[in-house]
Amino acid sequence: MIQVYVFVYCVESCSFAELRIMDIIGLYMLNTSEYTEEKIHEALKTLYTDRKNEFDELPQVLGKNKMDEMENGKEFILNFCLDVGDSFKTWTGQKPPSTTSPQKALTILRQIGKGKTSMNQLTHALNIVYNISEEFKEIYRRLK
Repeated sequence: MIQVYVFVYCVESCSFAELRIMDIIGLYMLNTSEYTEEKIHEALKTLYTDRKNEFDELPQVLGKNKMDEMENGKEFILNFCLDVGDSFKTWTGQKPPSTTSPQKALTILRQIGKGKTSMNQLTHALNIVYNISEEFKEIYRRLK
């Protein structure tokens, strides 16, 4: 639980320069026993090939630099997408809420909702993020 709080806090209040030093170890959604680093990179490479436009759009949605200017940008975006996918399980009752679930949900909505003028724009961004999360999990699962 502490890792979740630290990540949410950093995304909300740290400058991007401070996040740039993170590698896969700092990306808590990817740094679990569920995933191996080699398969993460292989699945991410495949996903990025198919979803490059979405990956390029998401840093702007999150108020970050362009993907090419972000160190570990793809991993950062993927980690955020997996975080939203995990939160979706809580929102839909598939997983019990944790003590940080309300803050996490509000942080996600504030990040994605910044600069949006309609619920359609917010929903579109959430759909992109959720779909990337689900597609990554499927690609990862199919890798031998």
